[in-house]
Amino acid sequence: MTVKISNKIVGYRVKKVDPEATEHQAPVHAETKPVQMNEYIERPDFLLGTTYKIKPPVAEHAMYITINDILLNEGTDHESRQPYEVFINSKSMEHFQWVIALTRVISAVFRKGGDVTFLVEELRSVYDPNGGYFKKGGVFMPSLVAEIGAVIEKHLKAIGLLESEEMSETTKRILAEKRAEFEASHSTATNDEKADDYPPNATMCGKCSTKAVIVMDGCATCLSCGDSKCG
Repeated sequence: MTVKISNKIVGYRVKKVDPEATEHQAPVHAETKPVQMNEYIERPDFLLGTTYKIKPPVAEHAMYITINDILLNEGTDHESRQPYEVFINSKSMEHFQWVIALTRVISAVFRKGGDVTFLVEELRSVYDPNGGYFKKGGVFMPSLVAEIGAVIEKHLKAIGLLESEEMSETTKRILAEKRAEFEASHSTATNDEKADDYPPNATMCGKCSTKAVIVMDGCATCLSCGDSKCG
């Protein structure tokens, strides 16, 4: 309401704020949306990196895959670690051109943001026309590109973008018992056999691509992931 002053002002005083009145006022906070990964985020001077070593039999030298991550919304409830770029180094120059092209495309997808987990399935579904190979431990890789995809899958699980399918302790115990029983009945265990090796007559698992399927009591069971035809 407007009040018109008709008399001459001869003095004034400052009105004190009532503390009880301001006590009940809700504080005003500016709501800020969490930063999502996008192509306009500039590369910081420091990134968190992890390097993985692979030695595929189709390459003369080992390959070192480095994935650098960026930390978004640091110190807030929305803090997240997102992949930002990937590098692949090797002494071998045989695959130089396509490896460089692949790393640039993958890095561009990382920086674009959104759901990048589809890369894993796309890379792991690449098949070498000359045939795949078995990694140490009996895991089958259909191509070198597929193994790079497996490394990216491992990294995405490590930073929480993919869920890791962990077997329960009970399942692990049952599989260990089945393995011991199978080796004892078939006399395949030797003193120099490594703990991560599976019986030599095991077959390929259709779920985890590991040569670890044995038949016990008429039931095919994978000693690696626990997949069983008998449920």
